[in-house]
Amino acid sequence: TQTVEIDSVKCDFDQYPYKVNTYARQLIVRESSLTVRSLVTSCRLLNATRSDNNPHGFIIEAFTITENKDLQTIKR
Repeated sequence: TQTVEIDSVKCDFDQYPYKVNTYARQLIVRESSLTVRSLVTSCRLLNATRSDNNPHGFIIEAFTITENKDLQTIKR
């Protein structure tokens, strides 16, 4: 089982396209262990037409995982 917990999101709406960084923790639960990872991503947001499928009106571009490293592994 995997879970992602978002710690924070940093958006720079002063320049277009908008730069976004997301800081999160990924929890990976296995029968024998629990692993906690640091997960940091970045992307750019482009304006788009709002719709039922895109109510915020943004398109994500250049999504990149900049960090995905193990912080802790707990044996069960």
